[in-house]
Parts: sequence; structure tokens; C-alpha cells
Amino acid sequence: MRRILLVVLFALNVFALRAQRFEGGVLGGFNASQVSGDNTNGYRKPGLLLGGYVMRDFSRDLFFGMEIKYSQKGSRKNPSNKTTNVQQKDLEKYIMRLGYAEVPFFLGYRTSDRISILAGLSAGYLVHSKELDNYGEIPEVEQREFNAFDFQAFVGMRYDFIDRLTLDLRLGYSVLPIRDLPGQAVSYWLDDQYSNVISTGLYYRLGR
Repeated sequence: MRRILLVVLFALNVFALRAQRFEGGVLGGFNASQVSGDNTNGYRKPGLLLGGYVMRDFSRDLFFGMEIKYSQKGSRKNPSNKTTNVQQKDLEKYIMRLGYAEVPFFLGYRTSDRISILAGLSAGYLVHSKELDNYGEIPEVEQREFNAFDFQAFVGMRYDFIDRLTLDLRLGYSVLPIRDLPGQAVSYWLDDQYSNVISTGLYYRLGR
């Protein structure tokens, strides 16, 4: 994975340097994620965000971008000790760790010299997955297989700190389920599991 990222970042940099109408750079940040349909609530699962990007302006206000990145997602449930009643304590621990190679495409609009809004779609391929509970890693025979591909829609905003550094905030939600649950589906959105992610990233422009 590290070798792939290095090759991608090098290629993006060379592409941005050679194409005067494009800009490119590197990105890094964090995800806060949860999974709808796994009986956990809250954006409690942190994850890394690493990759590169290229962008092109269509006009002064309108621009288009593409990224290639590695993104960690999943969900987390920690044991609760908020009550002194042993029968009411929730002592169950659960962690879902997912790692994706993603290719997002987005369209952005500059509302001012420093602030932009954007919306887009992201295709992802599952690189690795792991589930843990109170006893450690859950055996594969007891797990339900995750879907290899993820497809998300997202919206966000960007703030340009300086000429080369941008803060990017996004909210993404899976259009396709990351895992199908057993049994006959009654509702598309309620009977499977979907990834829900808040991303915070710093984008550094290379080249010109």
C-alpha cells in the first residue's frame, strides 16, 4: 500500500507540473466514521486519510477534481460503565476496521476568494477488513463477508489558508451497502449496512 501511494503521488506531481491548466498535490487527514445498521451510534471510529489529487478550473468560480487515496473507516462501540447497576451495564465491545482504496470525483464552486463548496461521488475498493469484540478478533467463519466495492456520495466545503494549503471538510454516505445482512430485505436503507463518514483533510498543492 505504501509503494502504491508513493507511485500515485509521484505520478500526480509529474502530471501537475507538465499540465499548465492543472494543479496537483498531496492530502492527509482523518476520518470519523460510523456504520448504519450495526447497532452502534456515533462517529466513534477514527481513521487515517492519505493520498493525492489533481484539479482543473473550468472558470473563475467553477472547478473539477479527482483524487486517489487510502481511507480507513468502520465503527466502534466501547463498554459502558455509566450505571452502578450490573444488569444495566453494557459491557459489550465491538470494533469494525475497514480500509479502502478510493477514487473520488467532485465539482466545486468558489463562493469567495477562500471558501468553496463541493459535491461528488467516490468509488472504493476494500483493501482489508477486521472485526473485534471482547475476546479479540472475530473468526472469519463467524463474520459476514463485506462487499468488495463501496460507492459513496458526498458534500463538503474547503477553506484556503494560504496559497498552497487548503482545509477540506466532507460528509459522505454509502449509496450501495458495504455489507448485506441475512434475511429478506424489507427496506433498502434499513436492512443492510452503510458507511457514514466525516472527513477532515489538509491539501498541499505541489508544482506551480
